[in-house]
Amino acid sequence: MAQGKKTGVLLLNLGGPQQTADIKPFLVNLFSDRQIIRLGPALLQPLIARFIAHRRAPKSMANYARIGGGSPILTRTREQAKALEKRLAHKGDFLVRPCMRYWHPFAQEALAELRAAGVEHCIALPLYPHYSIATTGSSLADLERSMRLYPPISCSLIRAWPEQPEYIAALAKRVEEGLAFFQNTEVRLLYSAHSLPQRFIDEGDPYVEDLKKTIAAIEKLTGKKGELCYQSRSGPVAWLGPSTPETIRRCAAEGTQNLLILPLSFVSDHVETLVEIDMDYRDLAEGLGMRFHSTRALNDDPLFIEGLARLVLEAATN
Repeated sequence: MAQGKKTGVLLLNLGGPQQTADIKPFLVNLFSDRQIIRLGPALLQPLIARFIAHRRAPKSMANYARIGGGSPILTRTREQAKALEKRLAHKGDFLVRPCMRYWHPFAQEALAELRAAGVEHCIALPLYPHYSIATTGSSLADLERSMRLYPPISCSLIRAWPEQPEYIAALAKRVEEGLAFFQNTEVRLLYSAHSLPQRFIDEGDPYVEDLKKTIAAIEKLTGKKGELCYQSRSGPVAWLGPSTPETIRRCAAEGTQNLLILPLSFVSDHVETLVEIDMDYRDLAEGLGMRFHSTRALNDDPLFIEGLARLVLEAATN
């Protein structure tokens, strides 16, 4: 990192619709990405994506309506960016901005803002702790394509951080808070991660191994064993399992009374945590006779922000 130069930091994330009118085009962008899901021949994917988006839009609109009509992911990411920029202020001149994959601000928009501020070098920090070609890989590829339009900005890329110490400590703290909610009674812990098409794992994607690294590190601190399951399937392909709903039903069948869910691959609140976990899975578990609690997302938790700052500073000095 050159002395006296402003360094950009881009927080890479999925993005989400801000209002009802954004939902269908957001879904088209999502299903058009062959790095997340391959739908027929490449030439036909945009057409198939529009068809699927049209079919899925009513359900998505209903889900977003339950949390005010849009996703809070941009708001939460901006809060993380503000907190991280403040934390980095005494280490140099950093400009931290969100950079979304499937909705505004897109990579081109984020890079344009950095360029206008005089940034010549940036650090890309994916807010996906666990590497997958469908998340980090897609976001980094999109950023690299966009960077060709904004010379002379160069970029350092952070790929994955499943064992970052402050991130792990923040998650372990969430587990301990969740266990305390049940007042020392017996609790079953589920780690709920975003699912991926099984084919990616079969082709060598490290996502599941990264998840397991995070779980092992958390359990080293908490001493509490849990089970990994997967949520948010969204297309006509084979997905990682077991699914979170299947696992909840199995827990009930096995006599579980107290169920704690930790959102493992989500570092900020959005529809997957606020609707799927906090509403749908809660209703499912309580309907099956279990007490249910989900841990808070990390969002701009100071310990988590400290971990992000360490990642940025390590990248800046390499």
